[in-house]
Amino acid sequence: MENTFDHELIYSIFKLVWSRKAAEKNEDDELFNIEVGRASKKNRRTTANANALKVSCELLRIFVSEAVQRAAMIAEAEGSGKIEATHLERILPQLLLDF
Repeated sequence: MENTFDHELIYSIFKLVWSRKAAEKNEDDELFNIEVGRASKKNRRTTANANALKVSCELLRIFVSEAVQRAAMIAEAEGSGKIEATHLERILPQLLLDF
């Protein structure tokens, strides 16, 4: 099996994003003074299924390896021995459309 991203790292990144989004949402809700007497979907904690986390890690691995391969092709065509930020910038639009 090829190397992949650490599941705990990806989960930590997801949790960080979820907590920031929840904080933004809470700030918006406070502006309107919304009070809910019972538990709602808004109050539940967001989690990731173990299989979903594995798939996310694999998708990120494939995405990064594809980006490196495409950037390497551009660098090679230009006669450069290393990949630079400009090479990644050139392949990024098409890469995002492909994924």
